[in-house]
Amino acid sequence: MTDDRAEGTQHPKPGTQTVDRSVAVLRSFEGAARQTPTEIAHRLGLSVSTAHRIVHALHATGMLARDPASERYFLGPTTAILGRLALERMGATLLQPELTALRDGTGEAVSLGVRAGDEVAVMLHLPSLHPLRYDQPPGDRNPIHTCAMGKALLAYGDGPVAMREPYLRYTPATLTTRTELDADLARVRDRGFSVNDEERLAGVRAVAAPVRDGGGRVFAAVALQGPSVRFGDDRLPGLAEAVLAAAGRLTDLHRHLS
Repeated sequence: MTDDRAEGTQHPKPGTQTVDRSVAVLRSFEGAARQTPTEIAHRLGLSVSTAHRIVHALHATGMLARDPASERYFLGPTTAILGRLALERMGATLLQPELTALRDGTGEAVSLGVRAGDEVAVMLHLPSLHPLRYDQPPGDRNPIHTCAMGKALLAYGDGPVAMREPYLRYTPATLTTRTELDADLARVRDRGFSVNDEERLAGVRAVAAPVRDGGGRVFAAVALQGPSVRFGDDRLPGLAEAVLAAAGRLTDLHRHLS
């Protein structure tokens, strides 16, 4: 029999383990659209009986749905409804026309992201009109220290990263220490926008700016992203100007919605 004490985080606070595991089960569907409880158990390091118990509870609430033919589970209608409500109440869907205007004006991919711990969760994404482009669908998550949206959120947010140094390196350009990251965030605050200079993926650059809510708090970041061949140093100032202007309009719009 599997000892559940070996599963999940070490020394969980009383009452939090079930919640933590349930969230982990739901998040496992970010990487696999349809799964059996056994596959979930192997993915998360849970016992099969624990995975079955959590999956059945989530299925009963509509958070998960089940394909009777394959016996695999997928995100259910309750999850879809809550996700849509969250986007609407954050004003994200009403901000989409401004994002479309930014995409059409520059020809480059546009993303709107929010902080999720030490990651950035992509809420909205509009692909570039060019055949050579960088895509990241809504729901994608990026390490916060490697992306332009993440650095914009860190520079104007209210909390540092929690991960230990050295931070995970993805390319030779990745910032892996608190000293390096803090120096870059100071530059972000000086100029008002952040730059990802091939720090997550070689050959991809991005520029981002913060978006504020009605209370003046930074709640999201907007970014332009694309291949380095189109994001050269000669074009970067113009892209930064466009994303700053869009961030200002998004902020004004969100204040009116609040």
